[in-house]
Amino acid sequence: MEQNLYDLMDWAGIEELVYSESSNPHGMLGPHLTESGLLIQALIPTAAEITVKISSTGKKYSMEMADDAGFFAVLVPRKSLVPYTLLVTYDNGTKEELQDPYAFGAQYTQEDLKKFEAGNHYSIYDKMGAHPMTINGVSGVYFSVWAPCAMRVSVVGDFNLWDGRRHQMRRVGEGEGSVFELFIPGLETGAIYKYEIKTKAGLPMLKADPYGNYSELRPNNASVVWDINQYQWNDREWMDKRAKTDTKDKPLNIYEVHLGSWIRKDTAKDESGENVVGSEFYNYREIAVRLAEYVKEMGYTHVELMPVMEHPLDESWGYQVTGYYCPTSRYGTPDDFMYFMDYMHGQGIGVILDWVPAHFPRDAYGMAAFDGTCVYEHMDPRKGAHPHWGTLIYNYGRPGVSNFLIANALFWTEKYHVDGIRMDAVASMLYLDYGKNDGEWVPNLYGGNENLEAMEFLRHLNTVYRERGNGAVIIAEESTAWPKITGNPKDGGLGFDYKWNMGWMNDFTNYMHCDPFFRKNNYGELTFSMLYAYSEDFVLVFSHDEVVHGKGSMIGKMPGDTLEKQAENLRVAYAFMMGHPGKKLLFMGQEYAQLREWNEGASLDWDLLEVPVHKNMRDYVKALNRLYLEHPALYETDYDPDGFEWINCSYQEESMVMFTRRSKDSGETLLLVCNFDNVDHEKFRVGVPFEGKYKEIFNSDAKEFGGTGKVNGRVKTSKKVEWDEKENSIEIHIAPMSVSIYTCTPEPKAKKADTGKTDTGKMSAGKASAGKTSAGKTSTGKTSGKKVEAVKGEQAVQTVVPENAKPASKETVPVKEKPGDLPEKKEEVKRLTTSKTEPKQISTKKTEAKQISTKKAEPKQISTKKTETKQISTKKTEPKQISTKKAEPKQISTKKTEAKQISTKKTEPKQISTAKAEPHKLETSRKEPHKLEDKKTE
Repeated sequence: MEQNLYDLMDWAGIEELVYSESSNPHGMLGPHLTESGLLIQALIPTAAEITVKISSTGKKYSMEMADDAGFFAVLVPRKSLVPYTLLVTYDNGTKEELQDPYAFGAQYTQEDLKKFEAGNHYSIYDKMGAHPMTINGVSGVYFSVWAPCAMRVSVVGDFNLWDGRRHQMRRVGEGEGSVFELFIPGLETGAIYKYEIKTKAGLPMLKADPYGNYSELRPNNASVVWDINQYQWNDREWMDKRAKTDTKDKPLNIYEVHLGSWIRKDTAKDESGENVVGSEFYNYREIAVRLAEYVKEMGYTHVELMPVMEHPLDESWGYQVTGYYCPTSRYGTPDDFMYFMDYMHGQGIGVILDWVPAHFPRDAYGMAAFDGTCVYEHMDPRKGAHPHWGTLIYNYGRPGVSNFLIANALFWTEKYHVDGIRMDAVASMLYLDYGKNDGEWVPNLYGGNENLEAMEFLRHLNTVYRERGNGAVIIAEESTAWPKITGNPKDGGLGFDYKWNMGWMNDFTNYMHCDPFFRKNNYGELTFSMLYAYSEDFVLVFSHDEVVHGKGSMIGKMPGDTLEKQAENLRVAYAFMMGHPGKKLLFMGQEYAQLREWNEGASLDWDLLEVPVHKNMRDYVKALNRLYLEHPALYETDYDPDGFEWINCSYQEESMVMFTRRSKDSGETLLLVCNFDNVDHEKFRVGVPFEGKYKEIFNSDAKEFGGTGKVNGRVKTSKKVEWDEKENSIEIHIAPMSVSIYTCTPEPKAKKADTGKTDTGKMSAGKASAGKTSAGKTSTGKTSGKKVEAVKGEQAVQTVVPENAKPASKETVPVKEKPGDLPEKKEEVKRLTTSKTEPKQISTKKTEAKQISTKKAEPKQISTKKTETKQISTKKTEPKQISTKKAEPKQISTKKTEAKQISTKKTEPKQISTAKAEPHKLETSRKEPHKLEDKKTE
């Protein structure tokens, strides 16, 4: 070695490189100008000879070996930097011409490092990871990784024999925000690589790239270089429309899908008879065509994909992610997945991805102890581990971690055009003691169990996500009562667009699981959800969580001794879900009532569609979805209390509810009548919101769905018969175990709506509370109805009629509009007057709506025996009529031995006795609104 060259050797630096412990290899390797000339040094361990070739002149300079480990150096007589290549002859005789990776400058700017250190470099994915690019006319791959506490990081792969000495990376920046980077010329898409990280303790580890865009197919786990910017998108029209669309008042009906089991191939065998890994899966492109066709046919608006981010274990369903920035290679390449997204958008179908920022697995090649320290997780296991999941919890308070996750959410929206993300296990993020016993968690600085860092992370994420203004949404799966999940971060909310309604799902599933005979005992589980329906912007879900871990399929949860009976219950469940306020989600296979639990390792049982019950169920769900899309009342006011009104939510004994849904722009009103019991009601009177015509447009009991066909074929014209606190009502046939839906067309001269708001003597419309007041908003409103008392100055004696007496067929008691104008006939014993606004008649004609009859032949009577006291409440849903028509559900008998209670208040039931010793007086009172009250005769 020449003396000049020898004098320039940094032997300590050479030793650091040879032992691969340098965090700044560029300080030694590559070209360096000196007073003696251009010093070029290279470390290629398996090289026997290396020659420097000047690109502009072609002149060659042989390098001298300064260390047997493969360190070479040469002093070129030049006073400026020039492009060059390395002509390498390896010890096995092969030759190669290489660009020197250490001849290229850093790609990070100070602004990049500053933003990343602060945790707000939202496009950090353009820097981190592996990116094919051209620098100074030389093509290659640029690598960057965050390992702040590493001694040294190298890129290793087949291209350098997995030798960590060959491509050691340079640290740029300082401290927490420092990153390692290196440009390797000549590498192309498809190259397999990992990072070899040497810890402060001197131990080398192989790690997959946390920001990698592609990965090997499991069980292999190396990262793969891929250019995700080369795909030519064709969905500009969809993206522009999405950016201008507010989904809150649009239909959102989601089909939840696991790509690996929605449809599946038979596993192929190789020549030796071994299974071909991955041959059981369809490609993203193949799935796209089949899935889009099916989803369009069924009438869904979106699909939600269970995690497609790379994960090692099929049985985790994708919820233990190791590659957050790469779609799983089970179904193809990143370009294949982009095609999937592009194709779905072209078919008018949105795509939502499940996303898991709550925890990550402990796999040695993943992010756990990434640089020998806890980079992504907490060092304290009481903060950094889920004991029952066996996974690690992110350290949301560390800027580099929050930046990794926030950028990842944006990455899928901006690089893959996804229309939203559904965030898994949000509750586990919010609570420090989630799934932990005493002593297994650490309180926050205020002594509470709230994870303050996670709260700030979620607000930060949702704020940035919304500010992008691209129309994509974030949905939270949060299973507790944490307030303001969808609230504005400025008001203390977390900022999500939607929240899964786990409370409704659990309550309603439990209700439907009961035998219809006992459902009346669980009536509250049917109606309770409306007490908090407007506290968040909910999505109603029957998700994969409900058909795994021994829970059975959806149809398996339904009562019934035959499959047909179970299907009958399931039809009612799906229809009620469609009518209930909130967006919708249904897991794959449940639309045709798959019998077995979901199994991620097998395809859905599509052959069941050859069985009538399952085909009918599929057709039924399709019809429901079409109905949903065609009627704005079912989606336009999901989050507006004015869009919902109980007609009757007090039919506990009958297990029935009636309610209306209203649209905002089109002025549409739909009436839904839901019967969760096996009782048939041939003629049943239902209050309606206004005078008009009511046409049944959907009935779950229709024959084409497998029902009995007990539908209402004719349009119903309302009558001025007060019922359910409504001035008008209709008489319909309610089939057992059914849901029927009616369009409501007001008469031209009738009022558009009769919500009861303008009549202080009547109860309010029965709307559920918006979460701002107490639960009592779903009760009777401000008043309890109108009191009916004995007319002042006159005595109305309620006589006891023998059981065999016949009711008068013609005699009626007319009531004038003004309470003061009483009939002059002295022989009429009974009189009833009401307030000015609501005249009432009591008629003995069979055709009249209100009668008091003692005939034994009446089919339905309410006994007044003391042992079976029954109350008829005058809440919003209380019927105000007593009739002897067979169609009427309730009658009051006047047998001497029976006593009947008619109560207008839950706490103050009043009795109307038929004892001779206590005749009753009926008098009117303008101050007291409509109440039956007992008065002793004087």
